Amino acid sequence: MTGLIFLIPIALFMGLIGLVAFIWAQRSGQFEDMDGAAYRILEDDEDRPL
Repeated sequence: MTGLIFLIPIALFMGLIGLVAFIWAQRSGQFEDMDGAAYRILEDDEDRPL
């Protein structure tokens, strides 16, 4: 039971870190072009060395 005294604040702190990381990624534009990478892999690079 005393382990919960340590585990609950640690879990809340880790959740807060994840939320801050998500908000930072959202504000820095990480989720702006979700389809770009999917289409970019299908395109041929003409200037690629053989």
